[in-house]
Amino acid sequence: MAGPSRRKSSSAKAVKTPARSEARAADRTLSGLPVDLVVGPTAGEVRRSLDALGFPGDPPFTRGIRPTMYRGRLWTMREYAGFGTAEEANRRFRYLLEQGNEGLSVAFDLPTQMGYDSDAPIARGEVGRVGVAISSLEDMRVLLRGLPLDRVSTSMTINATAPILLAMYVAVAEENGVPRRALRGTVQNDILKE
Repeated sequence: MAGPSRRKSSSAKAVKTPARSEARAADRTLSGLPVDLVVGPTAGEVRRSLDALGFPGDPPFTRGIRPTMYRGRLWTMREYAGFGTAEEANRRFRYLLEQGNEGLSVAFDLPTQMGYDSDAPIARGEVGRVGVAISSLEDMRVLLRGLPLDRVSTSMTINATAPILLAMYVAVAEENGVPRRALRGTVQNDILKE
């Protein structure tokens, strides 16, 4: 390949520098055939397609956020969990991390998903049933107590109240000395789902 393929990119650096818990990317098939770590356009393809797509791990990230994607770093292992009180869910999260999970996937109860306090009459019978009940910043503090927020990614399936729960998550992290730039994870924000 000519042109842009010879430029230095984060792809080359990442191949030489594995991330934490990262497997070495395979460079041969089981039959011994060589495998390119990154496939780019052939010589006959138009150069501007490469300019538009970029390399994996480089902006605009149309070919992925990591240079070798899941060939070099497995996806985050996490189990969807959360039930009862924040204290009960915290115990479960600690257990899951001790068992090798690399991230948290928080299940919230229906009142939390709908934006109701746990003591609201409409929430009766639903509190803590299909996920953890979070009604206040104090609940979020208890849920996250002792968890290494700077070392795990957190996925919150929360939808309509995602901005509120995300704000609580960030506030608790900052209270614990974890800067925003160290936080990783996602929120599901589909307001039509609930």
